[in-house]
Amino acid sequence: MNPERPFCLMPFIHYHVGNAGNVKACCVANIPYGNCNKQAFNEIWQGEAINKLREKFKKGESDPRCAVCLKLEEAGGKSIRQETHERFPTFKGYEAIYQPIYFDIRFSNACNFACRTCWHGASSSWFPEAKQLKRSLGQSALLKNINDFENFISETGEALFQAEEIYFAGGEPLMSEEHYALLHYLIENKHTKLRLRYNTNFSVLEFKGHRILDYWKQFEHVEILASIDAHGKLGEYIRKGFNWTKFIENREAIRELSHIKFKIAPTISILSIANLPELYKTCLEQDVIRKEDFYINILERPYYYNTKAIPSHIKNTIAKSFEAFYQWANKNSIPQFVLKQFEECITYMQAEDLNQHWSMFLKETELFDKLREESSEELKTVLGI
Repeated sequence: MNPERPFCLMPFIHYHVGNAGNVKACCVANIPYGNCNKQAFNEIWQGEAINKLREKFKKGESDPRCAVCLKLEEAGGKSIRQETHERFPTFKGYEAIYQPIYFDIRFSNACNFACRTCWHGASSSWFPEAKQLKRSLGQSALLKNINDFENFISETGEALFQAEEIYFAGGEPLMSEEHYALLHYLIENKHTKLRLRYNTNFSVLEFKGHRILDYWKQFEHVEILASIDAHGKLGEYIRKGFNWTKFIENREAIRELSHIKFKIAPTISILSIANLPELYKTCLEQDVIRKEDFYINILERPYYYNTKAIPSHIKNTIAKSFEAFYQWANKNSIPQFVLKQFEECITYMQAEDLNQHWSMFLKETELFDKLREESSEELKTVLGI
């Protein structure tokens, strides 16, 4: 037992609101605490479910429902559990359980993209295809997670004033009216020294009269993790709605706010892994990022997009292409922690054989190529399909 460093920090510092208002341990583990639309904040934060998990983690024990992080760590990747320990190193004891300091609030699935690796629960733009394929979560495109924003603020507002970080994801957070209402609430109450952190497709900087730069300039710390899986046409193929030219324009538009940290945050899947070195190099060449501005998300599910499902001979080809990238990186003084992320991608890919899902990947790719009247010769060449 380690009283100062439990197995995972999440139940001591973190409050995550996801689909239908369900409050869970985090965005990857299906460990429910309650529902913010039906219960008071303190009822959830001091409830039986979260306290049971706290006691388990205090003892240094894991939970079977933490499988996503555990599998990722075993395969050589960095999990959300590990990352949270790194990002909140000053956690001492358990006094923090009285108020969370790290929020992950997902107001709805509102999104203007229909990325191939996504689903209706995280994107309203997925609805037409999801309904056609009988994969939708309901009969409407927009799925609201928080039904009453004013009630949410009355319940959670005091806790938000203790927050060190609020993480926004989606859906697309920059297309959520509640997101702007929350920023306005924080500004009005002079709680602007905290860190705002975004996972965003970065396609819109204005929404329904809200100019996001007007908000961001009032906060001391803003970090953008731009969800871009590839550059140019391949990027537009993987993430339907993505436009490389618009992405570059938006990147230029935020340079006026020098305090914003901007990183690319590709999701590592079968669709994106082979192009990853070229994406990074292109973003450096076009001054989109600095050498250190790189953050990966390794996809685990659905398994037919998991890189472990790639046949071994294609895995070997991809691994060899990364070796050439490492040589380039060493000549160009790329930071070691960035190279480690590339290495994690290959280690994870080769850690297990999930080739039984490859045929499903081919079927899914063919299905959506027909539905969207799309095709990617680049992807076919790289994967030999």
